[in-house]
Amino acid sequence: MAKTLIIIDMQMDMQRRIDAGYDHVNTEAPARVAALAAAFRQRGWPVVHVRHREEDPASGFHPAATGYPPMPCAEAEGSEPIFEKRTSSAFASTDLEAWLRAAGCSDLVVVGAVAGFCVNYTVRAAADLGFRVTVVPDAVLGFGLPDAGQSARAIFDVTMALLATDFAAMAQSAEVLEA
Repeated sequence: MAKTLIIIDMQMDMQRRIDAGYDHVNTEAPARVAALAAAFRQRGWPVVHVRHREEDPASGFHPAATGYPPMPCAEAEGSEPIFEKRTSSAFASTDLEAWLRAAGCSDLVVVGAVAGFCVNYTVRAAADLGFRVTVVPDAVLGFGLPDAGQSARAIFDVTMALLATDFAAMAQSAEVLEA
């Protein structure tokens, strides 16, 4: 089967963080995610949505919270599947693997949020499960960890380097759109 776009955690809490001025990389990631989703849809390739969900009503990812809904770039269209996860990896707490295998999807293109957390863990799990994975770095959001003294750029660069070393190919959005 053709490539499958996996959009991870592009939810309104990410936009809130950007708008609040949090240290981050790839302010243009939402526009790139939207462009990639449109291109995949035009080609008839699957677009899969993964959203983070928390049961704690105080969490920005609680279904009733303003941070839970998808960003406009990550709105599902038609019958595109939506998987709600409660873990960092999109595979650990959903039936994403079973859906991908049943649909014949083996070549995953991963975008979304956040680089050092859910993107990282999902990509590693996908590779461990035997999927071919491509990460689109310019369509991935990354945030800093100020309490740990780590900038968004440092975390992002190290995460992408680690993923590229053993778990995924890297391709910028323009390369994926041209393919």
